[in-house]
Amino acid sequence: MSGIKDWGAYNAAARDQGKALTALHPELVKGFGALNRGAASTQHLDAKTRELIALAVAITTRCDGCIDAHVRKAKHAGATREEMAEALGVSIALNAGAAFTYALHVLDAAGE
Repeated sequence: MSGIKDWGAYNAAARDQGKALTALHPELVKGFGALNRGAASTQHLDAKTRELIALAVAITTRCDGCIDAHVRKAKHAGATREEMAEALGVSIALNAGAAFTYALHVLDAAGE
């Protein structure tokens, strides 16, 4: 395996567990699927833009499953590594901005 994670093995294991969850709670999985189909039914954003947003959110939420799914979808939509890197840069900057803002909350809570 090269890289940080064996994404092929991760995807296979996640699919197996997804099947198990579907068997245990089919309505939950059906609802999750409907939510995803609804989010993909945009009129103003193309598929590549949606997937770049999804990747930026995926690293913010630290979701390996989201990374796995949306890297594949972004590639399929024509996104390049360079475009992904720029979208990730926006997410990294926003996370830093959120930490900065919450640092101000700490100082406010600490008083003078």
